[in-house]
Amino acid sequence: MTTHATAEQVRAAVSAVIDPELRRPLGELDMVRDVAVDGDLTRVGIALTIVGCPAADRIERDVRDAAASVPGIADVAVDVGVMTAAERSALVERIRGTKRMPFTADSLTRVIAVTSGKGGVGKSTVTANLAAALASRGLAVGLIDADVHGFSIPGLLGLVDEDGRPPQPTRLNDLMLPPVAHGVKTISIGMFLPPGASPAVAWRGPMLHRTVQQFLTDVHFGDLDVLLIDMPPGTGDVAISVGQLLPHAEVLVVTTPQAAAADVAVRSGVVARQTGQSVIGVIENMTAFMLPDGSVLDLFGQGGGEAVAAALSVGGLTVPLLGSVPLSAALRRGGDVGVPVVIGEPEDTAARAISAIADAIATTRRSLAGRSLPVSRS
Repeated sequence: MTTHATAEQVRAAVSAVIDPELRRPLGELDMVRDVAVDGDLTRVGIALTIVGCPAADRIERDVRDAAASVPGIADVAVDVGVMTAAERSALVERIRGTKRMPFTADSLTRVIAVTSGKGGVGKSTVTANLAAALASRGLAVGLIDADVHGFSIPGLLGLVDEDGRPPQPTRLNDLMLPPVAHGVKTISIGMFLPPGASPAVAWRGPMLHRTVQQFLTDVHFGDLDVLLIDMPPGTGDVAISVGQLLPHAEVLVVTTPQAAAADVAVRSGVVARQTGQSVIGVIENMTAFMLPDGSVLDLFGQGGGEAVAAALSVGGLTVPLLGSVPLSAALRRGGDVGVPVVIGEPEDTAARAISAIADAIATTRRSLAGRSLPVSRS
């Protein structure tokens, strides 16, 4: 018995295809146009958001596969067009909604700023791996590289080409769609530097504040479970701006075991508290590792993480040491090639330590005190 497909069946199949950048079905985004069926042939029209859409080939392939999956369809023709300016503006307003700042105190997204007192303690490497580990657990994760002067997140996540340049986000009018790597939606100032420009960014406070503000308001992360922010080291302009924009954010403090690093790490936690943020834990990086002969090398000493946690546990508040990450060649290799060690070599000692920290973060919840909840009276 011959099966005859209908245009409605094909439309339903195609409408369920997910846009890889917006992470929503094409039907919900009004990207499906005319659908016609003639025997076992179907012709499907779709409208991309912009000319030169970087996901165009994938969308066309997925639409073709979806249409071909309908019983009775043997051949598929896809007509690709582009939204009009009015359609695109309507889509942007629908995606964005009424809130320019989605990460408010009553948002369901946990915002976690990862900070340190000084540079060179592996804060960005820890942040990138935490993001990848949380995403691998099925959480929707975003990552803002707020270390504007020393941005490194794109390289750590493999979001660079052969010349080391990150991709530029797709723009829908003034809305930006962040690139995705290892399940993590990521934005960094490195994505906006023009080709051939110096990778150095020399900006003062107002420009830094505006950049952080745009990352929070003009980048479409969608519905996130966790937004991580890789903070610059120290207590400068960006720390103050993030404190002003996100006073409800939680803070992780990264240090090494070395006393010199631990002493200044405490300051970043103190400044976070002064802006109203809560310090939820300390991560000790570059701890002792085992040599091939079985001996243990404490290259940076001992006790820094515990000292920071103790110093920040004041006024009845307890700040835990969430974990200690040993020095690891695999962790370094992962950063060099853009594959987080928690993904590339999950059995490595550093990977296991970071994964345990991710588990601890994933299983805790932000307090609901003082937040308005979406409950209606019947």
